[in-house]
Amino acid sequence: MTVEDLEVLFDYGYWANKQLFGVLSQLSAEEFTQPVAGSYGSVRNTMVHILSAEWGWLDRCGGTRRGAALDASDYPTLASLVERWQQVEGYVREFVSTLRDEDLDRIVEFAIGSGPKQAMRLGELMHHAANHAVHHRGQVALLLRILGYVPGNFDILVYYPRSRRT
Repeated sequence: MTVEDLEVLFDYGYWANKQLFGVLSQLSAEEFTQPVAGSYGSVRNTMVHILSAEWGWLDRCGGTRRGAALDASDYPTLASLVERWQQVEGYVREFVSTLRDEDLDRIVEFAIGSGPKQAMRLGELMHHAANHAVHHRGQVALLLRILGYVPGNFDILVYYPRSRRT
């Protein structure tokens, strides 16, 4: 894995988020926050979990501090969530831009919640941070379908042709 690989993964994730935000903007305020299904219940709660986790992994790896996990109730609207997301995207892009390939092998110690201490390479943790969102965006797509919306296709196979640098 290289820093360029991480940049591509995060670029893809932010592109996919923007595609998803376009569909989420069609939701009413009630639909955005209503319990539907899944691990986090609502579209909003799932999206806040994605953002909180990404920022948490960035923090653990030495980037901008997050503090406590984000609270979904602090994001009553999509606009409030998108505003925070843009901020965190900036933090991630800045952090990744400072890395060199050899930094990805640095061991980072962490704990999840009050669980036991663990240690992994920084590159693996940042790869997880980018990949974690893929799983939960899929859950949001299902929640959207339950609510009667078409989530669109934000698969990486759609992203690659659009992102090629000439």
